Amino acid sequence: MKAVHLLAGAALALTSAWVAAQDSPESLLPKMFDEPAPAPSRSAAPRPQPSRPAASQAPRPAASAAAATAPRPTATSTPVVQALPTGTPSATPTTLAQDDGTLRRIPSLEELERMSPEDFESLLGSKVLIDMPPASRRSAEEAGLLDAEEGGLPMDSLRPQNGALIRTVLNGNRGQLVSRWGHILLRRALASRLNPPQGMNAADFLAMRVGLLLRMGETDAARAVLQDLDIADYTPAFGQVAFDVYARNADFTGLCPVMATQGSLRDDAAWNTSRTICEAFRGNSTAAISKLERDRVRGKMDQIDLLLAQKYAGAAGKTRRAVTIEWDKVTTMTPWRYGLAIGTGLEPPTSLMKTAGPSYDAITALAPMVGLARRAAAADTAAATGVLSNAAMVDLYAQVFADPGVTGEWQDRAESLRDAYVQEDPAARLAAMKSLWNVNGPTAYARQVLTAAAAARMAPSADLAADAPALIASMLSAGYDANALRWSGVVEAGSRAWGMLVLAAPGRVNAVDGGALNTYADDDDSPAKRRSAFLAAGLAALGRADRGAAERLAAESGMSMTGETRWTRAIESAAGRGDQVSVAMLAAFGMQGDSWQRMTPRYLFHIVSALREVGLDAEARMIAAEAVARA
Repeated sequence: MKAVHLLAGAALALTSAWVAAQDSPESLLPKMFDEPAPAPSRSAAPRPQPSRPAASQAPRPAASAAAATAPRPTATSTPVVQALPTGTPSATPTTLAQDDGTLRRIPSLEELERMSPEDFESLLGSKVLIDMPPASRRSAEEAGLLDAEEGGLPMDSLRPQNGALIRTVLNGNRGQLVSRWGHILLRRALASRLNPPQGMNAADFLAMRVGLLLRMGETDAARAVLQDLDIADYTPAFGQVAFDVYARNADFTGLCPVMATQGSLRDDAAWNTSRTICEAFRGNSTAAISKLERDRVRGKMDQIDLLLAQKYAGAAGKTRRAVTIEWDKVTTMTPWRYGLAIGTGLEPPTSLMKTAGPSYDAITALAPMVGLARRAAAADTAAATGVLSNAAMVDLYAQVFADPGVTGEWQDRAESLRDAYVQEDPAARLAAMKSLWNVNGPTAYARQVLTAAAAARMAPSADLAADAPALIASMLSAGYDANALRWSGVVEAGSRAWGMLVLAAPGRVNAVDGGALNTYADDDDSPAKRRSAFLAAGLAALGRADRGAAERLAAESGMSMTGETRWTRAIESAAGRGDQVSVAMLAAFGMQGDSWQRMTPRYLFHIVSALREVGLDAEARMIAAEAVARA
């Protein structure tokens, strides 16, 4: 291990950050809108945690569905560097290395501070080695964030699996899923500590997982998973992934430890420009900016890319060179350009971002350096897909509410959300929620995610039965199944709200009456009665309706639950072995698309059935209920 590996690892750990989303139970108390409380003392009582859904009014879909992105605990101890004896002359890189290339000792912080960039470059070039205790190394065979005890999926689940199948499932998934709960489950699977399947390199396996997280818009999760692999274990495939991760996080200095120790992984213009940016942040900003300007004149990259790089590198030193960014001739947006832009406080033109695609909304929603109004505008897409949780959305709007600099529609929405919590009259709280729901398309579901905890505080009432479907859909979008089930005595059998409740109920449920199913189908106003077909498929998969009756109802809707494909055989085989990870990945592979119109009753049946068979009952119920809510 190179000496600089230790230094790079320390820098990487200090810069690591990850915002978790939609994987923990939500508190029903809107603390975000309270007046600021006095700072608690060190002896303050720990924050209470909600209970499981079966025994609480603030439920969680299940421990397995909710604990998806808790970061892996890290050691808090700090390595101590032995101080130099008094009177020892300052060391240079040549005095630190022995003839065999090993270090005489680790340089002190004072020595590092006195080194010029050339001295440090000389130290890097000496290829000195130190021994790292085996306990300090991380196994690439177990890379990931979540142990099974922390809510992750079983580590050895994929070990006997065919590596070619997993490669196809990971690389073939474009990252856009019709189901929010399917997205949450896939994120949990990808973030788990997993052994690679047979015949697959461990680093390449992790690179595929990180790449899929990026395609899903999970930039924070992707960076956290990537940083669980020691830089010394990076493969060429990991070079591209690492570059993409830090570009999408607008964290180009995060690449610097990689450049210092694995700079030869790639040799292209973007990679080399990033290396030059790192040179600036290592104290040689003047030379770095001059090199970037020479590359711009020579046309090594597009003008906009190298100008943005100069602006980013200029923040490293005392150089006060003005860099003017003009977007007039820019016709396309790339993660590199967007990361450099938001990293330097710039806002690309709205016209350019409109054609950039929804993936940039996830980047924007998670970027702490972006203004609140821009993050709120992007949050709807991020919440509908599963990147942002109900709690994260409420936190964001609470910041909007508290910021006097944010006005207009965003402040109005923040005030409506506050009213949904604090108004004394239930009708007034419902009216505030309905004002937020009054939108079309995927945004409508995102607003139901936003109001989920407020909806869960509504007491069941026959006077509100007409609004029960929207309230229940809102609750279930964040996993408040126990609160939703309180409405069972209010809604009528065969109604739209009833359909979601019979799918979301935990535990053993009696078979659904055929008459109620027929009533539901008769009143179904969805295109081609798709909602009825999804209800029938979900009930059959959960063992709550006869499969033959469900197939007949699906057939009446013009769709079929019968038939077999390679995918159905693969997910059934994985479920039969109890392979939770393969089932989660195959389920996500089968849920690709931009809307529930892409889903079929047959695929929904196999997904829900397989999840239930391997013990992921909560995810199975939530996905089935979501299908009916969003059909």
